[in-house]
Amino acid sequence: MNTYDGDRRVVITGLGAISCLGTGVAAHWDGLLAGGGEPAEVPLPHLNMRTTKMYLVDRADVPAQPASHAGVELGSSPRLAVAAAEQALADAGVEEAARAAVPVVLGVELGNADMQEIQRSAGRTAWTTLTPAAAVVGAEIGSRAASTSVGNACSASGYALTIALDMIRAGEATTVLVGGAEGITRAGIGAFNRLGAADPVRCRPFDRNRAGTMFGDGSAMLVLEAAGHARRRGAEPYAELAGAAWSCDAYHPTAPDPSGDQIVRAMTEALADAGLSSSEVGCVIPHGTGTPLNDVVESQALHRVFGGRTQALPLFSLKAMIGHTTGAAGAFACLTATLMLRHRTSPANTPIEQDPECDVWVPQERPVRLEAPAVLVNTYAFGGNNTSLVVRDVVGAVRDVAGGGEGVARVGTGVAGEDAEGARGEHR
Repeated sequence: MNTYDGDRRVVITGLGAISCLGTGVAAHWDGLLAGGGEPAEVPLPHLNMRTTKMYLVDRADVPAQPASHAGVELGSSPRLAVAAAEQALADAGVEEAARAAVPVVLGVELGNADMQEIQRSAGRTAWTTLTPAAAVVGAEIGSRAASTSVGNACSASGYALTIALDMIRAGEATTVLVGGAEGITRAGIGAFNRLGAADPVRCRPFDRNRAGTMFGDGSAMLVLEAAGHARRRGAEPYAELAGAAWSCDAYHPTAPDPSGDQIVRAMTEALADAGLSSSEVGCVIPHGTGTPLNDVVESQALHRVFGGRTQALPLFSLKAMIGHTTGAAGAFACLTATLMLRHRTSPANTPIEQDPECDVWVPQERPVRLEAPAVLVNTYAFGGNNTSLVVRDVVGAVRDVAGGGEGVARVGTGVAGEDAEGARGEHR
């Protein structure tokens, strides 16, 4: 049973990441400051389609183990998940003996599809489990608590984060390992090509020439913890996961509701859950996939939530730097929001030729200093599945991640990111 020490906040105490930017949290942040990754040709034969690129993890960084679990051969997604999970638990200082009580909640959309495709091309007719990652991670870290796999398409890890948040608030756990993982999949790329929603150039959210999205692979993991529990064991949190909300359009299997009413609802209720006003948000990480209608609808929704502040509120277009990591996108965005608060900085965006219909501020020349204590994260998905999350400062202590997450805690609420180039940033 969870005990709170009178403090019901949910804090983030550990981070782990593997993406096209490299392995580890420091590599992720440095890669964002350097302008993000570049798409590469997918190393699979017979890609007879228009778009054949992804933002790929360096193949040398994809772990070879575990190769199987409970008789199921494993592809890259669950192996990436295990590696990022170990990073996050080590970063949080969760000792081996304590891991048995840590539930695992993962968002996975395409899961073990790359292994299924390999097996199918070899002539095997039997299908294996598509989403074993949560069970694999639980087994590998020694957890004997619940393992939950969430499959709400591209909002999967956004939903996973809200489930983990609720588990801690409800007293079902003191610590939860939560995140997402995705690998290469011919089927996923092919599906978006057939839908006409795959950009052959790169992922270009809010660009007038955007032609769809482009995938990325990788894994992002976070350790969430009851603030009182973290305090008792001497853990210094990075940030607080202060609020979350879900909504559903129920409008169309793939297209967003043009009204944007339900994504406005998700943002508004997440802020209310966090006890914050829109004026206390210093940056938004939008869903921003690069698909033509989605970016316009989200831009309009942001104006409804933030009003006159919208054109002075920086957006950080994460998918332009690491691609659309589908089921892992919400976890990557939450991890990135956490690092933004740590450094008080939103990195400069990848240069675009902005679509005038997307009347939002996407700063591109240099990093921007955060002027408010919270970052709003949006994740949307086919079927109208929407989530919004609010990550905010933890008053009194900030974790130093410059050396990979093992630095000395800094007490106070001053600017922790002035070491980043241009941290004092531009303003609009």
